[in-house]
This record gives sequence, structure tokens and C-alpha cells, in this order.
Amino acid sequence: MSAGVDVVLPCLDEAEALPWVLERIPAGWRALVVDNGSTDGSPDIARDLGATVVREPRRGFGAACHAGLTAATADIVCFCDCDASLDPGLLVPFVAEVRAGAADLVLGRRRPQARGAWPAHARAGNLALSRMLRRRTGLRLRDLGPLRAARREPLLGLGLTDRRSGYPLQMVVRAADAGWRVTEHDVPYLPRTGASKVTGTWRGTWQAVRDMSRVLAEPPAPRPLTTFSEGTPR
Repeated sequence: MSAGVDVVLPCLDEAEALPWVLERIPAGWRALVVDNGSTDGSPDIARDLGATVVREPRRGFGAACHAGLTAATADIVCFCDCDASLDPGLLVPFVAEVRAGAADLVLGRRRPQARGAWPAHARAGNLALSRMLRRRTGLRLRDLGPLRAARREPLLGLGLTDRRSGYPLQMVVRAADAGWRVTEHDVPYLPRTGASKVTGTWRGTWQAVRDMSRVLAEPPAPRPLTTFSEGTPR
């Protein structure tokens, strides 16, 4: 296994945004662009720009994310949207925090930088889910954003099963159940390039909320005999 960093970038028709995103991948890190059925040439563009392309024919944000996680070989895996709303360079301190053993999962709290960067219905859905997450796990997070970093093997050990919009939330819920230390830091959030496949409409947002509500309804997973804080090797 590589000691470096792999960045998973789920991708569905992001030809316009890919150059901006890929040029901001930190030096020495590997970009894993997971194509989820693009028809605009995104895989070829990503490959030409030096990214490793992973194909995931089963549609769904979670399906794409998990395909990237299983294809990763680095010790630390990051996740970032591929729509130019988030700069993957912001992951550098996240990785440092994980590598230093100060946190097991680091999340970015999105802070909109322009009008329309984060529509009102998407913010409302995120707020509702954050409150439900607090009741379910006790974690006082203010966002469930896609920018995040953790170690690959423990992530695989969470046994994530959601392959739709609930995947990011299931990762946090199961990490909390396993006793992980989860931290959150503000990150600038830019207007995305192109139309959102999830939160671009009220319908899409509330479908995502329904997916995530199902995740929150799952019974707590049994906590492993050891956790990071109890001495699991890093």
C-alpha cells in the first residue's frame, strides 16, 4: 500500500469543471476520477490531465464514492466533489491532521463565497440532517459536506452499504458508532460548474434527505473491540 494520498472524485458529466479541479490536486497525490456514466467526454479529459479513471456503471453518488475507495491504494483517502465548488488543495491540513493522529475523520464545513453557491433548500436539508445526526450520534457537526479525509483501511472496515445520497452520512454515523474522533473545519464553497445532480432542485434535495433519513434509522453498529483512541495501529 502506498503511503501517499488518493483523492476520490465522483464524476458525472463534469467536463467543464475537471481542468480546474485536477490542476489543484496537491503535488504527489493521486486523483481517482470515478466516472459514473458520463456522456460528455469526462473520462477522456480526466485521463489526458493525468488522473486515474475508475468506471462505476451503477448510478449513484455512493456507488461512485465507494468504487473510488476500493480502487484506492494510498494509506489516506480523501473525497471531493468534481464540480469546482471545492478546491481539493484545501485537503492538505485535513490529511496532516489524520496523519498526526489528531483525528480519524476530518470534514469540511462549507462556507458559501457567493450568492447562489448553496441554494436555500440545500442548506435547509443539510441543517435538518445535522440536527438528526446530533440526536442519533451526539456529534455536533454543522455540515455533512463532501470534502473529507480518513485512513483507507479503517474506512473499508466501516462496511458502508449505501450507494446513493446517504453514503456520506453513513460514513459519519458508522464512524461515530465506532468511536472515531470526527473534526470539522470551515472551507470556502464556490458556485458549482453546471447543474447539480442532487441538490439543484427541491425534489433532488429532499430525495437526498430521504436517503439519509434511512441511514439515520439504521440501528447502531456494534462497536469494535478496539478503536483508534484505544490503540489501533495508525
